[in-house]
Amino acid sequence: MKPCMHNQHRPTTISRREFLKAMGVATAGLTLAGCQFKVPEIGGASDQKPAVAIAKADSYERKLIRRQVERLLDKIGGLKDVLAHGNRVAIKTNLTGGIKQKPLPGIPEIESYLTHPEVVRALGELLRDAGVKDLFIVEAVYEKESWTQYGYEDMAKSIGATLVDLNYEEPYKDFITPSPGDKPFFYDKFIFNPILSEVDAFVSVSKMKCHNTAGVTHTMKNLFGLVPYRFYTMNPEDTYRSGFHGEGEAAKERVPGIIIDLNRTRPIHLSLIDGVMTTEAGEGPWVKAMAQIKPGLMFAGKNPVATDAVATAAMGYDPTADFPNEPFVHAVNHLNLAAQAGLGTNRLEEIKVVGEPLEEVTVRFKTSY
Repeated sequence: MKPCMHNQHRPTTISRREFLKAMGVATAGLTLAGCQFKVPEIGGASDQKPAVAIAKADSYERKLIRRQVERLLDKIGGLKDVLAHGNRVAIKTNLTGGIKQKPLPGIPEIESYLTHPEVVRALGELLRDAGVKDLFIVEAVYEKESWTQYGYEDMAKSIGATLVDLNYEEPYKDFITPSPGDKPFFYDKFIFNPILSEVDAFVSVSKMKCHNTAGVTHTMKNLFGLVPYRFYTMNPEDTYRSGFHGEGEAAKERVPGIIIDLNRTRPIHLSLIDGVMTTEAGEGPWVKAMAQIKPGLMFAGKNPVATDAVATAAMGYDPTADFPNEPFVHAVNHLNLAAQAGLGTNRLEEIKVVGEPLEEVTVRFKTSY
């Protein structure tokens, strides 16, 4: 398939030999065609309610964010079970859209629709304190300049993290093609950078947002950015994963189903949601109705379905609602699909909400129509 990315720069943050040495992988290369990741269940016994923590933060002041992220992790039992199987961790952030998108006037992208680097910094520092040896920040960025423009390059250096552009196989020799397992919705395998199989724990750090198709986008929808988009377009000139959406009404079923396929393929061990400053009525400036909103909140949990459900409820929505009810006005509710697939619960009565009371922090978001 012909690559259609509008910028083909390769990441240069670390050499292939240095990277593979750090990962303990032989330089001969790695191939995992058609495999499925083996990820143990973490976060408590299956008969216990999953815990989701809520904390307040009215700014991205460094000490405040660090303190509140630490409180979130303490409330959900710390990091011991997350790191029980090793000390190599990947953090998936959300840098959607690329630097060619025009931000809201006078409002930085990281204070509207992109994950703020201070949230990732705080988590990275706490992971280091917990004994993490190899730390990676991963995203299929639209341009390598995104790392610098949005503050990730300097932040990564400060915590000793390696930036990995998932658009490319480097520093490995080739991509891998892991599977979501039996009975996928749409994809029986995905094209991944091998780093996603090499880490011991995988963290999704997302923005709390409405989404024009998916209704809401939190830690589960964040996994759309795991795949190189040039392999998932319908037309060579497309500059986004148009194949994930399909044509016409197809997105109603495709987007939610593919969210589940991705989450089954690369399960999330820890979810952290940045809702300090974000957007409503859309997920990015390509949605004209999008506007900034300042809920002043963050969320954390070890089950992504439950975590996303609590964040959805904090936006004033019923996380069990379904098409065509708000916010799921254009597609079926992927949280319902996730619950049906056994990935977790989106029913608030089955979730232990800790920290700030949900009813006291709820802020009604405008739906993306």
